[in-house]
Amino acid sequence: MIIVDTTVWIDYLRGSRNAETDWLEAHLTRERLALTDLILCEVLQGTTTVRDFQSVHTELLKFEIFETGTIRVALEAASNYRRLREAGRTVRRTIDTLIATFCLLEGHSLLHRDRDYDPFEEMLGLNVIHA
Repeated sequence: MIIVDTTVWIDYLRGSRNAETDWLEAHLTRERLALTDLILCEVLQGTTTVRDFQSVHTELLKFEIFETGTIRVALEAASNYRRLREAGRTVRRTIDTLIATFCLLEGHSLLHRDRDYDPFEEMLGLNVIHA
């Protein structure tokens, strides 16, 4: 399963072209794509009208959405954050730590455009789709 991060969804929904949105467009019907509850929340928070909110909500619910709010994920995310910080790599956003940790725990790959995921890939083995 490939989790598509907020950074890619926002660019894709805005019509921005980059390697990740091109990959997403090419694989929408060929890969098993999903998102997490946190990603759904972030993307929907970025909508500016009720109409956009409803449209994006309807489109994203076509994908599998994983719930990440478990004690297991929270504890492991805190541990991962500390391990990275002790190695000199500070992740700026807690949500990114939770998403990366969820992917690591569940064996999912991640398609993203966010440097905060780099230490998870480099040091903890997060499987990242490189477009």
